[in-house]
Amino acid sequence: MRTIDLPASGPGHSAPLTHVGFRPDGKRLATCSYDGTVIVWDTGDPSRPVPLARLRHRRLVNASAWNPVDPEVLATASADKTVAVWRVDAHGRGTLSTVLARHTDDINSVAWLPDGERLICVSEDGRATLWSAADGVFLAEVGSHEAHCMMVSVSEQGLVATVGEDGLVAVSDPDGTAAPVTRRYDSSIEGCAWSHSGRLLAVARDDGAVDLLTAGLDLVRTVPVSTSAARAVAWAEDDSSFVVGAYDGALHWFDVVGTRLHRVEDRRVWPRSVAVAGGVVAAGSFWNGPHLYDLTTARETAAPDTPTHGPNALAQRGDELLIGTDSGLVVAVRTDGSGTEGTGAVRTTVLTDGPILSLAVDGDTVCAGTYSGHVLRHDGTTLTSSPGLGAPVPSLTVHEGMLVAGTYNGEFLLLDPGTLDVLERIEAHDGSVKSLTAVAGGFLSAATDRTVEVGGPRGRSKLWEHGNLVNAVAALGAEAAASASRDHTVKVGRLVRQADGGWRAADVQTLLGPDESVKCVALLGDAERPVVLAGSYDFGLHAWQVDWEDSAATLASGRVLAEFAQGLSCMLRLADGSVAVAGWDGRVLVVGRDRAGRPEVRTSLHLNELLTAGATEGRTTQGRTTQGRTTENRTTESRAA
Repeated sequence: MRTIDLPASGPGHSAPLTHVGFRPDGKRLATCSYDGTVIVWDTGDPSRPVPLARLRHRRLVNASAWNPVDPEVLATASADKTVAVWRVDAHGRGTLSTVLARHTDDINSVAWLPDGERLICVSEDGRATLWSAADGVFLAEVGSHEAHCMMVSVSEQGLVATVGEDGLVAVSDPDGTAAPVTRRYDSSIEGCAWSHSGRLLAVARDDGAVDLLTAGLDLVRTVPVSTSAARAVAWAEDDSSFVVGAYDGALHWFDVVGTRLHRVEDRRVWPRSVAVAGGVVAAGSFWNGPHLYDLTTARETAAPDTPTHGPNALAQRGDELLIGTDSGLVVAVRTDGSGTEGTGAVRTTVLTDGPILSLAVDGDTVCAGTYSGHVLRHDGTTLTSSPGLGAPVPSLTVHEGMLVAGTYNGEFLLLDPGTLDVLERIEAHDGSVKSLTAVAGGFLSAATDRTVEVGGPRGRSKLWEHGNLVNAVAALGAEAAASASRDHTVKVGRLVRQADGGWRAADVQTLLGPDESVKCVALLGDAERPVVLAGSYDFGLHAWQVDWEDSAATLASGRVLAEFAQGLSCMLRLADGSVAVAGWDGRVLVVGRDRAGRPEVRTSLHLNELLTAGATEGRTTQGRTTQGRTTENRTTESRAA
């Protein structure tokens, strides 16, 4: 297993923060990140958090938990399939004590039992397991889910609550004899937290509500929070209030009877994790450090100062490759062979302060879907924003003169491409629409409901289904399609248009090779003998030569074409038939075929080098917004060395 190798971003993280965890006294905060590190901050003065220690895993770090008995002991959970137990002394020296290393999948969450000696770990394989922290000995399996187990919380009485993507909430007592109690929801549950007294369990629902449950999982009340998924929840120390992070890009304060106290929106914040201690609220971020707020007033006391520019989306406008990033920056770089490393002019434009998840081009106009739930339109001089759409927009395409936005809520939103008014909302998938790709007569869609479909906005045809969520879909004209899934596979098949106007798939093949979730996919060449490219969280760019007559030959052709220093994030087939590939380490490749038809890397760029060569980043200044539309914009243009 290769190790994430990202350059340090000053004293903070080099990639977005996945988790924040306060020590019970509020004097220390652990932040986890996609950069594979954990930073321990001194938060004695919540207006000036100071980094003390940097701890490292081999892959991204999903969670942390401070020991309830020994304040110098911290557990960290990683996608490298381990939980590490560290001792971080008062001077910030971090020493690795134990590694819990028999897990079979990524660890999503970790929590201590009240004795401070045992840990509960929950993972992508659905298991909840009990471990001895001192010697790393596996003790027992205390629960399981049918899908990914996402979060664990332990009450002061030692009750273990787990939640998962299967909608199951389970409470068990590892030291008792009573059978576990369960409660089932129709949608994914990704966050939970016991109140400090242990009397209430807060459950963050994918439909945007938080349920307060008893220890027996009886419903006390449902608190509506957001139009998008509620992801994380944390209690005030006296249990009089709680804070919720939701995928509308906001933090929400409520008292225990469900009355809304505050709402804070900041596009830099990544509210997949929140924590409360000492009268301070901490939240994750797409930038390089945590956000801190006063619990009573919701006033921000500290914020990160440096954006991270991980690429999330690609588009092509003329001879420019457009790269949309975590910081809201769009980098436009020429790929026509001029200039150093095959690049010419570099133009940078900041469209927003938060992540751009998707890009589409309509003529000379660039459209961007954001994590905050907006679609932005930039025509070179003016920036226009849609009203809030209620959920992140991970996919965009243009279809029959309309802009189609795929949302986290599973909808297709049909937007006027000029005004960005919502013309129609269509319930499309039973899960987030992760990817849209135009084909003649329609568009492909891939979603977390495991399906790949094709057609117009309505009356769509299902092509195939994966064993887990589908991250991306790609097309080769209207003749072939490929998809990438978290089940570690790629599927490829021919597209066949039927007499009734519907579609079907033919000669579908499943491609193996990646060791982890496959994030992005593209097709090279022609439909009779295409090359499939796929990027994975295993840092590899994988390639297969498709033989429609012999799937075994296709499978045997698989090889790793290139390796990155982080997971791969997105791909795009360019107008000349080559494919642009980007990774979260900032590396961008252009892949073509040699004379024998084999894939080869033609151009290698690095986003950090492009930004350095471009000198000053262009900064969009967003003016006063009327009816959801922003009308002021500035763009800086520079030239690569």
